[in-house]
Amino acid sequence: MDEELRSLTERLRRESGGAVPYERLVATGDLDELAEVLTAPGHPLWARELAAFRLGLAGDRRAFESLVLFLNHRDPARCASAAYALSRLDDPRTARAAAALATNELRVAYALHPVRLLTDLHAPESVPALITTLQRRLRPHDPYRRVALACVEGLGELADPRARPVLNDALAHPALAEAAVRALGRIPRQR
Repeated sequence: MDEELRSLTERLRRESGGAVPYERLVATGDLDELAEVLTAPGHPLWARELAAFRLGLAGDRRAFESLVLFLNHRDPARCASAAYALSRLDDPRTARAAAALATNELRVAYALHPVRLLTDLHAPESVPALITTLQRRLRPHDPYRRVALACVEGLGELADPRARPVLNDALAHPALAEAAVRALGRIPRQR
């Protein structure tokens, strides 16, 4: 069993109390049954998360909207599971949605997983969104250093020369300086 799926099923087993509906959703191979959980009223949050995750891993795009909602959830475990499933869903809308979430200042407290997802996707939207998010995090006394650090690390992994100016600005921030040096070292020098 995939490690992320194992972690999710253990967490949701506790949340559901191991009820019969939980066991059914874990065991079913019927993607239509899973998709119905996402659209029918009355299903608990744990059931919707499990159904969306399993559909995402199966490449079923009916999970997209639910996974994006979970990517922006206040519970970091739900965000991480959604990011994992979205990275495997192969839906062309994923990068735009992750970029919108990462750059939304009203939801910046929940931007860590969208930022990491953008790095994993290597999509055209990734670098501009990470630059924008990092620029906003470089203000004095910004409380979202983990988001800023994820941006710095992501820009280093993406190694796009457009990131050089914002990474140079990040050097002035002690919590980001070491990661910024590493990130800048990964960006090819322009001739």
